[in-house]
Amino acid sequence: MHHYLDGELTVWRRWYIRRHLNKCPPCADGFVYEVEFRMIIASRCRDEMPDDLRRRISGAIGFEQEGST
Repeated sequence: MHHYLDGELTVWRRWYIRRHLNKCPPCADGFVYEVEFRMIIASRCRDEMPDDLRRRISGAIGFEQEGST
């Protein structure tokens, strides 16, 4: 289900899962739960990352931030 929610599946696989969800109330309920859970996490988990940590992570992965030298 997580791959489905993340959009990581082929069109065919997404269609197949959507069809199943439309016919299977227990799975549809689980799907609704996951969607609502993700919405709650997205709306309430908004911690700010310290600038120093952001720079160190960016440097470690080779990403140069705008405005940096």
